[in-house]
Amino acid sequence: MAAAVSSAVRLARREALGVSVATGLYGISFGALSVAAGLSVLQTVVLSLIMFSGGSQFAFVGVIAAGGGGPAAVATGALVGVRNALYGARMAPLLGLHGWRRLLAAQVTIDESTADATAQEQPRAVREGFWWTGVGIYVLWNSFVTLGAFAGNALGDPRTWGLDAAAAAAFLGLVWARLADPVARWVGVGAAVVALALTPVLPAGLPVLAAAAVAVVVGWWRPGSDGPGGDGTGGEGADGESLVPDDERAGQ
Repeated sequence: MAAAVSSAVRLARREALGVSVATGLYGISFGALSVAAGLSVLQTVVLSLIMFSGGSQFAFVGVIAAGGGGPAAVATGALVGVRNALYGARMAPLLGLHGWRRLLAAQVTIDESTADATAQEQPRAVREGFWWTGVGIYVLWNSFVTLGAFAGNALGDPRTWGLDAAAAAAFLGLVWARLADPVARWVGVGAAVVALALTPVLPAGLPVLAAAAVAVVVGWWRPGSDGPGGDGTGGEGADGESLVPDDERAGQ
């Protein structure tokens, strides 16, 4: 049994390392695009350290690049990051943390750390997968964001390189892989229609905020989600059983 657990833990760590490196490298593009959108190197680094969620960060700088204000950018980033709250609800019973450890876990609860953790079968591997992935991506992502920000700052005027429109393109690339689900495609189309319809009548940034709100509301209520219209299976396996046995969870 001990050998099986050790093998599962090693596998979780290897997976975490691979995901951390691949995701971290992508931070270079965010750093460069953030500076191109008008943020300073320091603002870019602080934003990345605090708003640690790639989708939210790209949404934030996308609003800024479009001419929107800070409040609209923050609100849009927060809406895009709502899914992390659902991840937190799913991971809480698996990690069994309290106090400052729970706050630390919340900061690194993202798509990748949740996916790596819930893919494991052994309780210890669940915890190892979560922490190694979350902390690994946090360190590497922010390191490469800093490099990208300095590189973007050295390029000068972003319009010379065509980077003034790149933030929106990068965000589209980030969400493109999630549009495989037919429902997600319809939600994306609906959100785009809302944004286009409101662009002539609302200040810059607010149409994107409205579109994000539409996507969040639909995602919250759709069947299979952890929201009011979901099946309430957050934190459970595909067969409806908890990923961690009751006796193991009680001892965490």
